[in-house]
Amino acid sequence: MHDLETTETPPPPAPRKEQLILFVIAIIVIFLDQFSKKLIEQSLILYEVWAPFPALEPYFRIIHVTNTGAAFGLFPNVSLFFGLMALLVSGFIIYYNHTLPAGNFWLRVALGLTLGGALGNLIDRFRLGHVTDFLDFGPWPVFNVADMAVVSGAILLGWLALQESRAEKREVSSEQ
Repeated sequence: MHDLETTETPPPPAPRKEQLILFVIAIIVIFLDQFSKKLIEQSLILYEVWAPFPALEPYFRIIHVTNTGAAFGLFPNVSLFFGLMALLVSGFIIYYNHTLPAGNFWLRVALGLTLGGALGNLIDRFRLGHVTDFLDFGPWPVFNVADMAVVSGAILLGWLALQESRAEKREVSSEQ
């Protein structure tokens, strides 16, 4: 039987100043993403290649390409679908940030990276009908700053989840 008197109330949301971390990170990502894409769009014609380090061209080069699919060119020609998904994910991230209690700095950073990346590519989809990609590292698909932010945010989220899981296991084993 569940005792109502021992039910914990959820902690209050973090102060606004802490909640702003998400938005500061997202704005920085959006700025860097849009600035780099504008630079590529103005400097290279579509499919033009620039090798800033000629000796490394097989491993790294800049190429102006477009992408109507997901990150790294996956699922081409579904720009509208991914635009709608970006809006839904962005709304969820903003809501979740508001509900997080204080002391979740790295989680807010991870969510800010993801939000900034999603919105950076969403801006392209509305502005151009596609996403501008330009970073070409050999065998990997061409990507951009927004893609890097989304992947970095996901990696950080995974690392945080792993750390939390390990802490819970230590707590359970110390109680036994």
